Amino acid sequence: MVWGPGAIWGRGMGTGPRGCVRGVGIWGDAGCGCPAGALGVMLGCCYRLSAVAFLAPYWYVLLLDKASWNNHSYLYGLLAFQLALLGADRYGSIDGLFRPQKRNAHVPLWNYTLLRAQIFIVYFIAGLKKLDADWVGGYSMGSLARHWLFSPFRLVLSEELTSRLVVHGGGLALDLSAGFLLFFDATRPLGLVLVTYFHCMNSQLFSIGMFSYTMLASSGLFCDPSWPRRLFSRCPRWMQGVLPTTAPPQHSPDCHYGGRGAARRPALRQQLAAAFTLLYVLEQLFLPYSHFITQGYNSWTNGLYGYSWDMMVHSRFHQHVKITYRDGLTGEVGYLKPGVFTQTRRWKDHADMLKQYSMCLSQILPQYNVSQPQIYFDIWVSINDRFQQRWGHGGGCWGSSGALTLLVGTRMGTLVPNAGLHLENFVSEDLGNTSVRVLQGQVLLELVEQQQNHSLQQGDSMQLPAGQYHKVHTVSARPSCFMYTYVNTTAVALERNLSRLQELRDRLRNGTETEPLPPELRPIIGEPPPPGTELDPLVAAFLRRQRRMEEAGQRRNLLCRLRQQEWGKRASQPSVFELPGHLPGEAVPTEVAVGCGPLVDGFLQVQVPTNSAAQRGSAQRPPTPHPQQGCDVS
Repeated sequence: MVWGPGAIWGRGMGTGPRGCVRGVGIWGDAGCGCPAGALGVMLGCCYRLSAVAFLAPYWYVLLLDKASWNNHSYLYGLLAFQLALLGADRYGSIDGLFRPQKRNAHVPLWNYTLLRAQIFIVYFIAGLKKLDADWVGGYSMGSLARHWLFSPFRLVLSEELTSRLVVHGGGLALDLSAGFLLFFDATRPLGLVLVTYFHCMNSQLFSIGMFSYTMLASSGLFCDPSWPRRLFSRCPRWMQGVLPTTAPPQHSPDCHYGGRGAARRPALRQQLAAAFTLLYVLEQLFLPYSHFITQGYNSWTNGLYGYSWDMMVHSRFHQHVKITYRDGLTGEVGYLKPGVFTQTRRWKDHADMLKQYSMCLSQILPQYNVSQPQIYFDIWVSINDRFQQRWGHGGGCWGSSGALTLLVGTRMGTLVPNAGLHLENFVSEDLGNTSVRVLQGQVLLELVEQQQNHSLQQGDSMQLPAGQYHKVHTVSARPSCFMYTYVNTTAVALERNLSRLQELRDRLRNGTETEPLPPELRPIIGEPPPPGTELDPLVAAFLRRQRRMEEAGQRRNLLCRLRQQEWGKRASQPSVFELPGHLPGEAVPTEVAVGCGPLVDGFLQVQVPTNSAAQRGSAQRPPTPHPQQGCDVS
């Protein structure tokens, strides 16, 4: 894709002197009212005003900065909107101290219904979105099972089964059932245990800020509304003076208490509240499936990310991102580091953000003597372990809805270029053994420096020259699929040479080396290099590796000694041993030598002091071994 100067940069997104995007945070610029509003909501002080003071700047900044938009920030905005309408200042609030009609008053049931429905929708719609074939097949979070949190499951299951059954299957089952488990009284204890375990794990697995703790706190909404009152009533009497009251709540004019007769019919505002609750729930059920309205912005996924509750369903990996600029006057071509002049990474997945990014680059590059710059992007993306596919290309001008189509049925391999397009790639000099193999279609391999073209059919492979550019053109009617296989020959040669130096030093130390050692290699035995000569880079790398190995061994031995000292402190107390010359069960003082003692069959030898003749006679026997806790003494 290509864009030139002349478009308008996103309104409200300021530009700094050296960057495309000036950071817009929830606590900066217009968001300065958020902390004060959040504090007021928490304390129940000027509650309605505080809720609006938090809500307005939060949504302003959220809608302004698409880079921070996701399901979590969207949920916070929804909860802030609900809190601005609800009567959440009826119990334990500062407002209740000055307004008796609010103090310890009933809260209308529709308030709880709105919050409970919102959390229920988050769980249930997220579960429905996980019925996607990629999630059920175990492709969305394929590498998550390697995390240490799943090590207990890997004791009985393979990593693949842990990923499919625990990560994907367990996540699907919990999202679908969590709302129902929390809603019914009989299953609520089980639901609380499961969601607590789930969100505690998520807080360690992902960097998702306060979302896990927010969902943990929301679990209490499904319990009986009187649970805080019952909890405070069980506190000691001396604490109840500073805690909210435990007296029964007073009636509230906002509530409808039922009964017979016209006087007991719901008031107009109560009917409006019920209608609003129903409409809000229907709107929240509709939005996650309203993507037919936003067609053109959906970019390989079923709808805009942010209000769809498709959390963790799609994972992306960018293998190839290239930004090329061309001087409109001189024709000079250059390359930019991906992400330069910006702090966000989401531009690689959204065409409208990509266009904004290009407009910003076209404004900055003239400061670096690039006249009338033209910006080209070549982006390859893998979604859920599929082929790396070209998402945007530099072949034409198009708007924010011009991303290439996702190719289906392509799960194995690496790269899929569309028909009529090509991939330009560079093989590093370190990758001396690199070849390309065609899996599907027909390609034309162009070696740029050698000015040669080679036609490759399905199943053909060809070795590529290192340190040179090449282009792979798709010439078949359907998209081609090909993969690279490579060996880092530089790393292999380095490891081989380091192993030879290690063997040479071992022979020098045990006296089996008869040949004289060259002066440039004498530093491997601790001698300084010859005067006036620089240390050989290979020898320097060998010495650095040896130092790292020695430091690791020292840390391991230190940990071993610390464990022995801890075990020695415990063993220095009178313990019960059955020793020859003593009655069974007789207490004998013991002590353990500090330091890494000798090991016998993997056990540390423990010495027992002897005082009596019988003990001295029995002490000649080998000491009783005691287990050593994981020490590998070298």
